[in-house]
Amino acid sequence: MSLLRLLAAPLAPLYGAVVRARNRGFDAHPERAARAAVPVISIGNLSAGGTGKTPLTLFLAEGLEAAGWSNAVLSRGYGGRRTVDPMSVEADSDPRQTGDEPLLMARRLGARRVVVGRQRHAAALRALAQRPELRCLLLDDGFQHRALHRDLDLLVLDGVRLWGDGRMLPLGDLREPMDSARRAQALVVTRAARVKDRSEVEAWWARHGSGGPIFWVDFALGGLRRWPAELPAAQVEGPAYAWCGLGHPEAFYADLLLAGHGWTGSRSFPDHRGPSPADLRQLQAQARAEGAGWLVCTEKDAVKLGPDHAQVLDLPLLVAEQRVAGGESLLAWVLAQLI
Repeated sequence: MSLLRLLAAPLAPLYGAVVRARNRGFDAHPERAARAAVPVISIGNLSAGGTGKTPLTLFLAEGLEAAGWSNAVLSRGYGGRRTVDPMSVEADSDPRQTGDEPLLMARRLGARRVVVGRQRHAAALRALAQRPELRCLLLDDGFQHRALHRDLDLLVLDGVRLWGDGRMLPLGDLREPMDSARRAQALVVTRAARVKDRSEVEAWWARHGSGGPIFWVDFALGGLRRWPAELPAAQVEGPAYAWCGLGHPEAFYADLLLAGHGWTGSRSFPDHRGPSPADLRQLQAQARAEGAGWLVCTEKDAVKLGPDHAQVLDLPLLVAEQRVAGGESLLAWVLAQLI
């Protein structure tokens, strides 16, 4: 346990009491949650850190759109500092204003598909104002954002770390008590191939959840593309040097190995933080020292890179594109709930 968590340990009972009181307030007075004019689907989790919400949100947004359910994604825009809020996110938006994950989603989904806002209801109003034809909204990382009514709550559980030690922040990783899982209509277990005992997850859901279905999905690296995109495709040889700024960096390094991309070393930055140009120089020096011939990072990391990074880059940098595998039954179930 980190020193910071040890110092904050006395606050854990107070944090838990505040979260429980807040949830009781919404449970007793559901009218406090503002309603959007179209169905809202929330994708969220109980724990802090990366469970794979972003690729899952992208998968559902693309699948729903293809099925005729035009949609937009609402995000908190964590880490972004903006003077206009809520704010529409476009492909050329500044990640310092929008946050990295919303910009990644906007570049994948296209124009007028992502809105960030501290108040999700205000973000919903903006999304519907600019696209009145929308049929549903996706609430990214929305399980704890109860001020906006949702018609469908999907709870995401990382198949590797599960519920951790079962303790709440700041001692553990849980944002709220495990019994809060009962608010979700379905459980989505990511990195399902690495779950050691599915019966353990099923028993946990039976005890704490709503009794809804469990969906098991995995992530696969769909391909590697060159950064910056203007450069020709790189012919890389030998192992890579991997780096990322994720809530669960070990999962990315494992996914690289599963996809057949070996790496000699790695460096992890705090979640949502990317390397400075000076950091990138150090990464390249370390890569060479360890015999790596190229660098690899995630899409989420790449959106934080700019011209200053390109100027110091002299090793090939490839970006790993993450996709959902095995999510067809989940998408079909979500569509059935909307009809």
